Amino acid sequence: MKKNLILMALCVAVLLIVGCKKEIKKDTVKVGLLHSLSGTMAISEVPVRDSELLAIKEINEAGGVLGKQIEAIQEDGESDPNTFAEKARKLLTDDKVVSVFGCWTSASRKAVKPVFEELFGLLWYPIQYEGMEASPNIMYMGASPNQQVVPAVDYCVNNFGKKVYLLGSDYVFPRTANRIIKAQLGQIEGECVGEIYVPMGHTNFNSIIEDIKREKPDVILNTLNGDSNIYFFKQMQFAGLTAEKLPIMSFSISEEEVSIIGADVLKNHYVAWNYYETTETPRNAKFVSDYKSEYGSDRVTGDPIEAGYIAVYMWAAACEKAKSFDVEDVRMAAKGLSFTAPEGTVTIDGSNQHLYKQVRIGKVNETGLIDEIWATPGAIKPDPYLSTYEWARGL
Repeated sequence: MKKNLILMALCVAVLLIVGCKKEIKKDTVKVGLLHSLSGTMAISEVPVRDSELLAIKEINEAGGVLGKQIEAIQEDGESDPNTFAEKARKLLTDDKVVSVFGCWTSASRKAVKPVFEELFGLLWYPIQYEGMEASPNIMYMGASPNQQVVPAVDYCVNNFGKKVYLLGSDYVFPRTANRIIKAQLGQIEGECVGEIYVPMGHTNFNSIIEDIKREKPDVILNTLNGDSNIYFFKQMQFAGLTAEKLPIMSFSISEEEVSIIGADVLKNHYVAWNYYETTETPRNAKFVSDYKSEYGSDRVTGDPIEAGYIAVYMWAAACEKAKSFDVEDVRMAAKGLSFTAPEGTVTIDGSNQHLYKQVRIGKVNETGLIDEIWATPGAIKPDPYLSTYEWARGL
């Protein structure tokens, strides 16, 4: 009799545990985080992943989304576009996530784009990019070219001179961005005196630096990505080409990359983004404080980090508005949605799923942070196809 009672008690306990697990599963909603956690792009993408996890933690602590806790399924794209595509398919088909936050390079985004369109998933993409795209299955949280590249070129020509040297990694973003830049230079009587591309992960820039010396540009427009920037800037400094002698305007270097390359190397060089850790808005002070509290006082924020954070909050707000996690419901609810972000108020353009964003030109200071030295008066409407620029026709 005693044995039977013990057996019954154990069965009840097992049923309760199983029931609890089912209840927990029922009360969660799964999202995917797809970033390079290894390889040449890891130095840039890991911090973006961290900001997404911070946003998820904050939302969960505030009660979750539609009464459910967010469960993050993380995958490593390994800095390889094909791997990104494989992992995207896994997240959508095997893990059945309701949305994915991730990618950095345009090569990785281009690789996963057909997967999201085929399976009708939704990717929240956190990085500035070259434009010429507006997929219904992608929410673009970074700058389109009229919110970064175009104003940066104008700034450089007006402040440094018309002779421009183009250096980039050999993939979609640098090549398309430079095609835009050359068309723009033609309009403003600028001159492209050099255009060179190197493989991702490239480390030896000696011959390129010799070419730069021969061509004597007024400014370099840098679209290198990943750890190649470490080698390029250090070799430029070793060659005596400091910021005072030859300024470099970079499109993919934020505070995180500065902390790795070194403020002593990057001091007085320039960047173009929509947000910096030093951006003065009421919301930013708390964001910076919360990020450092979570990951360490030595960590820094930056534009891609902030964009990843925005993406999670925008998705959560769209779900609440739609009262659904369904992709089409969320996509439609996101149109015109605004969020008070660390950079200021951002709004999703209903026609192209890009954000209205303020443009900010920055200069690296001796502490490794970036000082804003120029900005547009307010947020700029996204124009991914540069349809409002006559000189961009045919691009």
